[in-house]
Amino acid sequence: MTSVLPPFSEPSYRLPSCSLITLTENEAGPLSEQLPAMDPWLSLGYSASGLLRYMLRSDPALYRFVITIGPAMGGLVCVRYPWLRGPCLELIAVLDQYRGQGIGREVVSWIQMQCPLAAPNIWTLTSSFNTAARSFYRSLGFSEMVSLPNLISPDSDEILMRKKLK
Repeated sequence: MTSVLPPFSEPSYRLPSCSLITLTENEAGPLSEQLPAMDPWLSLGYSASGLLRYMLRSDPALYRFVITIGPAMGGLVCVRYPWLRGPCLELIAVLDQYRGQGIGREVVSWIQMQCPLAAPNIWTLTSSFNTAARSFYRSLGFSEMVSLPNLISPDSDEILMRKKLK
């Protein structure tokens, strides 16, 4: 009898153009310094110290992976599972020099492939001002479900998006 590991529980995953490796403190520090210069974190006023706390805090339902391209750090993905009958993509960041290469698309596809047969959804939140992210998620089959006014910032809404898998 073979045992099946829960979704997102392997320490690393190999994707066609990148790898996902469980985030450690060594990678969290440099990533926490880079993300506040990128949107949406820049527009939302996130600090490096706040992002570092998020990356390192104990949370058994949050799976955090550094995205590596060859030997280099290319970004970060954080997935909460379980969450509303499926995983929630809490954070995806592809560093500027690796954008436009299909890495984000690969990572979302990997999340979908990790879903157990019983999970009918993938969820994410994106800021209303983040038109690039909203367009990206729509291109992957996500639909905007509801707007959550002033959830993170008094100047914008968060949009809950869902991709139905069944």
